[in-house]
Amino acid sequence: MRHCTVNRLRIGGGAPVRLMGVINCSPESFYRGSYTPTGRLYDRALAMRKAGADMIDIGARSTAPGTLPITVAEEAERVDAALAEFDGTGITLSVDTRHPEVLDVCLRHDIHAVNDISGLADERYARAIADSGLPVFAMASFKEPGDAVGLAATLSALEAVIARCARYGIDEYVLDPAVGRWVPERTSEDDWELCRNFGAFSAFERPVLAAISRKTFIGDLLEREPEGRLAGTLALTMALVREGAAVVRSHDVRETADLLRVYEKIRIA
Repeated sequence: MRHCTVNRLRIGGGAPVRLMGVINCSPESFYRGSYTPTGRLYDRALAMRKAGADMIDIGARSTAPGTLPITVAEEAERVDAALAEFDGTGITLSVDTRHPEVLDVCLRHDIHAVNDISGLADERYARAIADSGLPVFAMASFKEPGDAVGLAATLSALEAVIARCARYGIDEYVLDPAVGRWVPERTSEDDWELCRNFGAFSAFERPVLAAISRKTFIGDLLEREPEGRLAGTLALTMALVREGAAVVRSHDVRETADLLRVYEKIRIA
């Protein structure tokens, strides 16, 4: 399997499962515990790193269903203020955005990867990412984020993402199967289907991201709001790393780091 390198951090290709901690500077976030206001972001990231995070994913816009939209200018302003706290710190950062104008602002700061939920479907944005030279976490999407419904469509969408990476000369990337309620046509059972078949995504010989932290389909099963979905998230995370996830995106770094330590111990023994 090919590996991806983010700020000298090796992902996939025999490396240990990596942990991406989530910090949202968007008060609209579906999980209130992930929101951190400006001025406290660096301390939160430092605590995550001490707890076991290999990298931090910064987002300034909530993509949860039903969230009130904000303007691109507002997202850019938020992320500019957030990233200013990290310049010169050496913390490995990815930025979660799908707008080239926001990426342009991000590139004025010390960032190391782009988390693109549109899967390079927007040509203008894809070219901006390619020109930046940054690695990308690319989500399975045809035209809109997460618009592939079901396993077969998700595999086709990932093939399209890989073709776009080749077209734009992007060689450093991690695939994201887009688990979650991204479009109205998707159901919780669609998400469970992707998770049951998570090993199929390793067939592309690229590192795969597991981004399921506290998501709706877990809540639907357990009948819990986001604040009560930690145990379910951890149980599913263990299943996905056993099926080949190379990196886990999590709101709960300490607990997930403990899980990964246990997983590595079992795997080595």
